[in-house]
Amino acid sequence: MRTLVVEDEPDLLHSLMQALREDGYAVDGAANGEEGLFKAENYDYDAIILDIMLPLLDGWQLLQRLRKTKKTPVLMLTARDAIRDRVRGLDTGADDYLIKPFDIDELLARVRALIRRSLSEASSRVPLGDVVLDTAARKLTRDGQEILLTAREYALVEYLALHRGKVVTRTMLYEHLFDEDDSSLSNLLDVHVSNIRKKLGHDFISTRRGHGYCIELQS
Repeated sequence: MRTLVVEDEPDLLHSLMQALREDGYAVDGAANGEEGLFKAENYDYDAIILDIMLPLLDGWQLLQRLRKTKKTPVLMLTARDAIRDRVRGLDTGADDYLIKPFDIDELLARVRALIRRSLSEASSRVPLGDVVLDTAARKLTRDGQEILLTAREYALVEYLALHRGKVVTRTMLYEHLFDEDDSSLSNLLDVHVSNIRKKLGHDFISTRRGHGYCIELQS
């Protein structure tokens, strides 16, 4: 999953991006509202973490403009704790609201919940035949035994699992699993898919030649 953090405080921006990367996300950052709006409009993020008090364009203005074209889940961050500020954020189109200072584990849990809701997933446990994906624990098990995956392998399985039954194009996978600083992407997907198949079986991920990859719906 790919996220965008829009935050003008350098230390907080860095720590949020680092925490999200450690939790397995591809992450882009923006230090002002104009940069944040440009990235939010031009890339397909799975979630956006948005501060309100930003230079050039504040979070409310950014969100209002973004909502004209995109429904990307947005978690707003702010030091403001007045109810009217929270109401304004939610009425503008925010999906959730977190007041500074906050616990990073709570932020990560809220991001996971936002992504699940956007994909109509009621539970963090996703059954895939005899394999179960747990998006809260960020692990995969088969018959109760954990299947060890690298962070990027997990991200690939998670994205396909949350879109199970649908063909996901290579372009979509590149856009949602790699951030703007990643390079040399030419064969990374093939390598990760091959490694996952070695651990879970060749049929776990189906290849649709000329189209992309798919985890089939289980009957």
